[in-house]
Amino acid sequence: MQIPYLSPEAPFAILLMLAGAALIFGPLRAWRRSLVNTGVFFIVCLAGDLLAGLLHGQLQPGVLRWLRELAVFGEGLAVIRYLGLALFNVVTPRMRVHISGILADILVIVGYVAWGFLRLNLAGMEFSHLFATSAVLTAVVAISMQDTLGNLLGGLALQMDNSLEIGDWIQMGDVAGRVSDIQWRYTAIVTRNGERVVIPNSHLMKNRYSVICNKRQSVPLQRRSISFNVDLSVPPSRVTTAVLQDVQTARIPNLSLVPPPQCLLMDFGQGFARYQLRYWLMDPGPDELTDSDVRHHLLAALQREGIRLAVSDQTIHLVQEGEAHREEVRARELNRRLQAISRIDLFSRLSEAEQLELAGRLVNAPFAEGDIVTRQGAIAHWLYIIVSGEAEAWWQPPDGSPQRLLERRGPGSVFGELGLMTGAPRRATVIAVSDVEAYRLDKAGFEHIIRARPEIAEGVTGILQQRMAHFQALEQGHANGQPAGNSSPPSDVAALGRKIREFFGL
Repeated sequence: MQIPYLSPEAPFAILLMLAGAALIFGPLRAWRRSLVNTGVFFIVCLAGDLLAGLLHGQLQPGVLRWLRELAVFGEGLAVIRYLGLALFNVVTPRMRVHISGILADILVIVGYVAWGFLRLNLAGMEFSHLFATSAVLTAVVAISMQDTLGNLLGGLALQMDNSLEIGDWIQMGDVAGRVSDIQWRYTAIVTRNGERVVIPNSHLMKNRYSVICNKRQSVPLQRRSISFNVDLSVPPSRVTTAVLQDVQTARIPNLSLVPPPQCLLMDFGQGFARYQLRYWLMDPGPDELTDSDVRHHLLAALQREGIRLAVSDQTIHLVQEGEAHREEVRARELNRRLQAISRIDLFSRLSEAEQLELAGRLVNAPFAEGDIVTRQGAIAHWLYIIVSGEAEAWWQPPDGSPQRLLERRGPGSVFGELGLMTGAPRRATVIAVSDVEAYRLDKAGFEHIIRARPEIAEGVTGILQQRMAHFQALEQGHANGQPAGNSSPPSDVAALGRKIREFFGL
């Protein structure tokens, strides 16, 4: 196929340019200006090729030959550019094959160089001298352009190993933002303030950076945290429950519920407990705006529960308390203890004065969820009175089989009576299944009362005997694989009474 006055390569170049243009002009609309410039360059080269054919025989042959060679070389460059764009920006994406932009540019440049060597070879140039000269020139250029080559190779490595991609959120030092572009020399980051920060690729390769959020994730997530202090007098479960219920149910923009938010007790300070609320963002961009929304909900949730944030460490918090105020606090606590004692059958035979004395000897004993209150077989000369919360009693059979749940106890329950009254080992392991507020009564706290009135021992013997019967029924029911039934108290009440008197030295 030959077109008059044009070189033999011109028809093929025209066909390839038209095919490339048909592939890329539609999908690559953003590149249209560059594509038009390349097309104009091709037309200029084609005009030079035509001019060389028209002037054949009118000028010196050497001049026309070099004019045609330059024109054909330019036509080839334009064709390689169009075909490169079509291959790497249209064909491979449709085949779901990802090739980095820098690698595509390198392959196109290799095509330019190969085309240049081919035309020089066809023109009759000897390459042995050219290669010897180019080797020395390459060494000189490599030494003088170390930084530039470092940036080039760094950008190529970043795209080849996929450690950094356009759309990722990264942080390097005090700069954080979204990667907007990865070029030969630099990587561009757009910060949350809209600033475009340019980082040399060699700097990224030599230093550490953090990928805050990877665009390959189905939902880009970033974890954030807010710390706050609450007075030590507030139970941790009350704080965490109030905060999490509000954050998880409120519709806070940009806050992800998967993974769920967490509220953790992190540390203790002088008079306060430090908590941390952790949550995940669906979009790292509006991080401070989301933090502000979460703080609003956090403060509102605490205020609804009557929980105040603890004062700062540097603030001196002075409260003037009079004797009347202190007496009111003592009376309120004493009344709470008396109510707990009055619900227990073991102390029902005590007089008001004795109950009042006993209330003064109770010790606060709070337990967090999951705490082991007491272990089976332990020797502990005290009992616990549950004021709030729940606990479970687990029994370990003698044959070593798995533990079995005996019962679940709530407010108003008591356990450890036998340990207090007889010194007997614990018959079950008690575990707090929620936060438990309890009072502990030691042997020394009850000893003074029972020594002053020994007949109390006779009164509590029957109650303890019923308690032992109930527990034995639970054990037998589990041992036989049947629910526990009613069981009458053992007949040896006198033996139990002797144990109580011996234990207290009556």
